Order: sequence, then C-alpha cells, then structure tokens
Amino acid sequence: MAKNKLRAAVVGVGYLGQFHAEKLAAAPGVELVAVVDADPARAKSVAAKLGCAAHDDPRALAGAVDLVCVAVPTPRHRDVALPFLEAGVHVLVEKPIATTLAEADALIAAAKKGGALLAVGHLQRFNPAFRALSAALGRPLYIECERLAGFKQRGIDVDVVLDLMIHDLDLVLSMARSELAHVSACGFHVLTDSIDIASVRLEFADGCVANLSASRVSQQPVRKLRVFQADGYASADLQAGKLRLVRRDARGGGIAEVESSYDDRDELRAEVLDFVEAARGGGAPLVGGEDGRQALALALEVGRLVRARLERFQAVQP
Repeated sequence: MAKNKLRAAVVGVGYLGQFHAEKLAAAPGVELVAVVDADPARAKSVAAKLGCAAHDDPRALAGAVDLVCVAVPTPRHRDVALPFLEAGVHVLVEKPIATTLAEADALIAAAKKGGALLAVGHLQRFNPAFRALSAALGRPLYIECERLAGFKQRGIDVDVVLDLMIHDLDLVLSMARSELAHVSACGFHVLTDSIDIASVRLEFADGCVANLSASRVSQQPVRKLRVFQADGYASADLQAGKLRLVRRDARGGGIAEVESSYDDRDELRAEVLDFVEAARGGGAPLVGGEDGRQALALALEVGRLVRARLERFQAVQP
C-alpha cells in the first residue's frame, strides 16, 4: 500500500452498504481494507468480490483504518460510529444521523473531541440537478417537494419521515435563507404500524413557505422539487436528473427557459469522494454532523406532530 493511501472500511454491507464498499474500493488514493457485517456470510461474500478482509465485529478494525462508512440500521448508528470518532477515525454515517438528538449530539461531540470528521449521507445534496438548481437560486419564496416510493420491507425500521422525507427536509433547510418559524403536518398508517404517508408545511420567518409530501406506499417513484422566486422558478426531476429554469427577462420583458439533463450521474460516488477528499485534508464534507442533526431535529418534530394529530383523530372516532 502506498503511504498516502487512506485505509477504509464499511460497517454494514446490506443493500446500501455494499454500494459504499464498491465506491470506496474504486476511489483514487483509497485502500478498502475490510468490510464488516453481523452476517459473516454476507461479509465474506462482499469481501471476496472486492478483495478485502471480512469481519463480523467493528472492533476488529481498531487501529487499522483512517475512515469508515457506517451503513448499519439507524438504531445502531451511535453505538457503531462513536468508538471510531473517539479514536480519531473519520466517519460517514448513513442518514438519518441517529434516532434521537441526544445520540446525534454524542456523535458530534465525539468527532470534535477525537479530531475526526463526521459526514452524513444525505445523498440528494449530491444530485447534479439539485446542485445546479441550488447554484442558480436566489431568495426562495415557495418550495414544493414530492417524494413517492413503492412499498419495500427494507427501511421500515423507521417511519416515512425519517426514511424518505428527511431527504427533502434537508434540501429545503439548505436552500432556506431564514429561520424556521412554524411547522404543521399530517400523516397516516397504511401498510405498517408506523407513518407511511405524510404531508408537511414549513413557514420561514422571511415569508418563504415549503410544502412537502412523502409516501412509501405509491405505485411509481417520484422525486420532484420546484422552487419559485421573484423573477422565475426552477423545476427539478431528481429521479430523472432533469432541471428546467424559467426566468423573466428584466430588460426585454420576455421569458427565458433553459432545460438541462444529467444522464451521467452517480450521487453515491460523489458523496463518497467528497468524504474522502475532506478526510484527506480538503476541508469540511458537504453534509456534516450539524447538518444531519438539523434535518433529524425537524424530522422528529414532523413525526411528533403527525402522531399527535393521529391521536386526536382516533380520539373522536365513534
């Protein structure tokens, strides 16, 4: 191994974690030294494909890695990531950062104390259509987000707010130019005992309003984002990688439209490379621990409001 190569590992190589491992194995200046999974057979299978070691206990990586990607189920994020951060190992943890704000705070504090980077896997920040929209954005007046998915058993350890809507909550918070002033929400159980569909309205102190809807019981996947401002609007299809910008021409009085497509895109690769570059000394990751905490705090509040509304609804049923 070259001296300047970063030693990397992935903890949790289920559906998403194995893709993290593949991106790290292909990243320049990185050596994937191991994968870890509670299922030894799964760890060995992924390790055999990528030419690295396999373990069933994260403690086996002590002193052997510079950075890790943590893709275990959300309830285990804190317990898995904390020892690495305390040891000064850089960590990219999948979203949501944790299940509670106390757990998120513990991870952020450990990263600061250990001198380690903490990145959070809010993948849609790396969508090129969103990045182009964000770069062209002025002061948003109205934001509309729609994120629909078909039902899958994977991911039901958390509700739809923490599973899907948190992506758009993070995007809206990254675009907002003002403090959040008011939140209202509703949602329902459909195929699980948790929240499967939710709708949220966010009002910011400067007058900007955002409406978000998310469902994991829909027939077709949809990931759409529309942003309106004083001189025009932007419409992004994050699923298809398309962006439409419509602007008023202040000089000629006409309307100018630009459409862009981003067919060659790999958001996970961009996320992993951003993390690797930050770990190499290139600055902070695009989505850090504080960003992950902010999105989690809002998602938890949305969930609380939805459950409170459901309790009131059930209380008045005959």
